[in-house]
Amino acid sequence: MKNFNAVLRLLFAFTVLPLFSLAQPASKKSEIDKKVEKLLKKMTLEEKVGQMNQYNGFWEITGPAPKEGNAKLKYEHLKQGLVGSVLNVKGVENVRKIQEIVVKESRLGIPLLFGFDVIHGHKTLFPIPLAESASWDLQAIEKSARVAAIEASAVGINWTFAPMVDISRDARWGRVMEGAGEDPFLGSKIAVARVRGFQGDDLSANNTIAATVKHMAGYGFAEAGRDYNTVDVGTSTLYNVIFPPFKAAVDNDVKTVMNSFNVLNGIPATANKFLQRDILKSKWNFGGFIVSDWGSGFEMIDHGFSENLAHVAEQSANAGSDMDMESYAYVTHLKSLVESGKVSMHVIDDAVRRILKVKFELGLFDDPYRYCNPEREKTLIYHPDHIAATLDMAKKSIVLLKNEKQLLPLSKNQKKIAVIGALADDKNSPLGNWRVGSDDFSAVSVVEGLKKYTNEFTYAKGADLVLGPVSFIDEVKINNSDTSGFKNAIDAARNSEVVIMVLGEHGFQSGEGRSRANLDLPGLQQQLLEEVYKVNKNIVLVLMNGRPLILNWADKHIPAILETWQLGTQSGNAIAEVLFGDYNPSGKLPMTFPRHLGQLPIYYNYFNTGRPGPKPEVFWSHYTDEPNQPLYPFGYGLSYSQFKYSDLKVDSTNPSQVLVSITIKNTGKYSGEEVAQLYIRDKISSTVRPVKELKGFQKLSIEPGQTKELQFILTDKELGFYDGDGQFSVENGEFEVMVGTNSQDVLKTTFIKK
Repeated sequence: MKNFNAVLRLLFAFTVLPLFSLAQPASKKSEIDKKVEKLLKKMTLEEKVGQMNQYNGFWEITGPAPKEGNAKLKYEHLKQGLVGSVLNVKGVENVRKIQEIVVKESRLGIPLLFGFDVIHGHKTLFPIPLAESASWDLQAIEKSARVAAIEASAVGINWTFAPMVDISRDARWGRVMEGAGEDPFLGSKIAVARVRGFQGDDLSANNTIAATVKHMAGYGFAEAGRDYNTVDVGTSTLYNVIFPPFKAAVDNDVKTVMNSFNVLNGIPATANKFLQRDILKSKWNFGGFIVSDWGSGFEMIDHGFSENLAHVAEQSANAGSDMDMESYAYVTHLKSLVESGKVSMHVIDDAVRRILKVKFELGLFDDPYRYCNPEREKTLIYHPDHIAATLDMAKKSIVLLKNEKQLLPLSKNQKKIAVIGALADDKNSPLGNWRVGSDDFSAVSVVEGLKKYTNEFTYAKGADLVLGPVSFIDEVKINNSDTSGFKNAIDAARNSEVVIMVLGEHGFQSGEGRSRANLDLPGLQQQLLEEVYKVNKNIVLVLMNGRPLILNWADKHIPAILETWQLGTQSGNAIAEVLFGDYNPSGKLPMTFPRHLGQLPIYYNYFNTGRPGPKPEVFWSHYTDEPNQPLYPFGYGLSYSQFKYSDLKVDSTNPSQVLVSITIKNTGKYSGEEVAQLYIRDKISSTVRPVKELKGFQKLSIEPGQTKELQFILTDKELGFYDGDGQFSVENGEFEVMVGTNSQDVLKTTFIKK
């Protein structure tokens, strides 16, 4: 009966919770504020500073207490109430034991926050966030975060360091896998969906967790795509591209914001008053708290901005960074800085108020052990409903890049298939990066997924992709020399009718610290692909990767290409369903795929130049050795069916809104889903605007031969922009409207805003 009730509650969470508002009643908020103030008055300065201090897990929790060194110091700090949060502690038994130390032994018994990187699922892993973004399915993305919250909360976690909402235009940056891609409109919608999924409608429920939007701000614009590098952007880019997903999350009551590693305008983000106090806390009225990224305070010394750790604490606290993650700056120096007058008590109280408020909202003061239910931990991890949800999300994340002569879908009676590539039989890499809460080698491989459809295939690895074990903290060693398996793969291809080649990056080749200077297929994979092509041109290329890759050769030669990213637990099953036509791919690219590395950063919503071209002479903005256009544009993705757009109309007679309509017909023989995308261009403006900007999209299912009419509404919110001072403006004049299947293939018309 308990298991049945748990399932009912889970189904309720999926279907009902997203319908409610995130906002709490004003009376409840004011009651929490009163409780915060009452507690704040009881706290000593040292205890207040303790709430601003976060420690990583530091000893075998179920074993004896540490007796020496740094671990002993942290343990004593727990008992003294000098720790506000811990991270990387999970499991009901572990969480309860640490919470008991703080609640029972510290003077005031203020419960801890337990933070963890719940990025794309917890135990049950969903596709990496960039892949989910390719679905353009906001309900599915919200459900993904909801499942992640249910599982994470079941093991004691009440706070996630997600979603990452950094916009990035440079695929060299490894952390593009963790975000929503290059577009601020799509990124904002996805940020809100993920925050809602994590936080639900009632943060005090035991199956919701506080969300964190990160990294404030500009981290995705790291120069040369090199992680942790400096950022230098104009204010127009800052306000119109970088800020919008953060603002959307704040407007939807996200509880915490994480600052970033990078410098912006010469100031490290952790000590950037403009970002934290002026924008977040003042202009946007953010009511939650700001946490630093791991050691980002300490790193300001290496930036050449801080003299020592005491200086770090002074600069960070005064700038508005409320909680210090693993820099030890606050717990070591803030008390003396307040006593010396370098940091005011007002700064401390403001930070502690914010932290305590989130703890009250989570219900931790009512029940510090609300996330410590062994029955939930036992029944909700890898729950069948979660497996079904991740399979659904994985299918929706796949993008069909090419399908010459309708090679796909494969017939279920297809004989003599060769399956080639180390990634095809890999149960670990498809999990992607940022999956520290899950189990290694728990993915369904492509080989396993295919076996549910046919045994008429031969598998040949061809060549190892990586050498030796892989881990989150180590560089991946790529095989660049051992071709001994080529012969078996070539023989298998020669004797087959169709070849499925599964190639790409290992899951640990993208993510934090995984910047790449080259975006080709790593190791020997391109050589293997070309050798197989010589004996059998009937190839379906299945790509597994965490970022856009350069695929010029494959695009010219390979008849069918599927972008499957890293799809998580149900990878192989999702890919097999698409290959054999039980699911018609509907994904669209959330990032532009370049033709050449030299085009980076590349993005669709660029500013026109004074010499746009093309022109017969050389004096226009272009490359002499490569087209300006990408290989695959933003928003691109094919289907097993075809969709025809027609009858684009605009009604601008209503001064408060513009009505755009479009007709779409499925002219193919398969039912399918299409993502219709609306772009605008403000043709003459006081601030130069991009050549096009996404301002609406709708995903709809259309049967063969069926025609549907869509309507979009454009208001001042979509037609306006931020000037260089951060002021929102809506100007009259001529606008171009574009609607189509991707950012390049569109129908166009214009209207005059008066």
